[in-house]
Amino acid sequence: MVYTYYEIGNMIVEEEQKGKKRAEYGKQLLKQLSLKLSKEFGKGFAKRNLELIRQFYLTYSQAKTEIIVNQSPKTKSVISQFKKSDKPTFLLSWTHYIKLMRIEKEDERNFYEIESVNNKWSVRELERQYNKSLYERLVLSTDKEGVKKLSKKGQIIEKPKDAVKDPLVLDFLGFKQKQIYTETGLEQKITDKLEYFLLELGKGFTFVARQKRISFDDKHFYIDLVFYNRLLKCFVIIDLKIGELKHQDLGQLQMYVNYYDREIKLEDENPTIGIILCKQKSDALVRFTLPLNENQIFASKYETVLPSKDKLKQLIENRELDE
Repeated sequence: MVYTYYEIGNMIVEEEQKGKKRAEYGKQLLKQLSLKLSKEFGKGFAKRNLELIRQFYLTYSQAKTEIIVNQSPKTKSVISQFKKSDKPTFLLSWTHYIKLMRIEKEDERNFYEIESVNNKWSVRELERQYNKSLYERLVLSTDKEGVKKLSKKGQIIEKPKDAVKDPLVLDFLGFKQKQIYTETGLEQKITDKLEYFLLELGKGFTFVARQKRISFDDKHFYIDLVFYNRLLKCFVIIDLKIGELKHQDLGQLQMYVNYYDREIKLEDENPTIGIILCKQKSDALVRFTLPLNENQIFASKYETVLPSKDKLKQLIENRELDE
């Protein structure tokens, strides 16, 4: 059906381009075509839908970037069927594309299309991830080379930094903007909503433990949350801080990571990742506290209320100016 709509869009645009670009002509064309197609084929060809079909063709016929998706058997079959033509490859439902073509930036649109295919997102899940500004938050969490990959391959988890979002959005916890809560209360809310927290963390995460006790020299320490990432094949330790990040917090997290690396992880597993999830942080403090080229310890902010897309886009623009 999607390919049929693409061809119909092509015919509409080609007809309009025969020297008859007046808006009134376009309206009449779509009205007449709607009546004809509806009579011959039934539902699905209302004038509004034909407007969407035309926009669909205009959007995807002008795409400049070739996207790369996971090659499942079904995907391979569809791609091989159309790779000899000059048509784009469509792997989602028409309803998905109605949502996608409303995204103006091609790089961002490509990202959500790839993620929808690779993760088998429903339209509802696509809408949820878009509304939570997944693309903007990943752009803020990666370097220039990583941003380029997002629009071609989607989110690829190959190294520890790829698994870290900054900020994480914990709006599902139900906290209000200025609500007072404790670290214990934050941890309890997260475990109560563990399914949502795992979705927010992203690909490959599985839950291992809460308040995991580690002991040495007759002293006991309790790690807030422990996860395992199947893609990176390593443990991920998360320490929660409700206030401003301090250098002592990073030292404590480093101790937890060292313990897991030396006492818990198996020989064939990769080094443990540590993430401090805090309400406020200084990038300079993190940079000067951690060793040069540190790639296992991270500090990420969390938001209890979803930031606006405008705010995130402003942060992206500011970062680009700094670079």
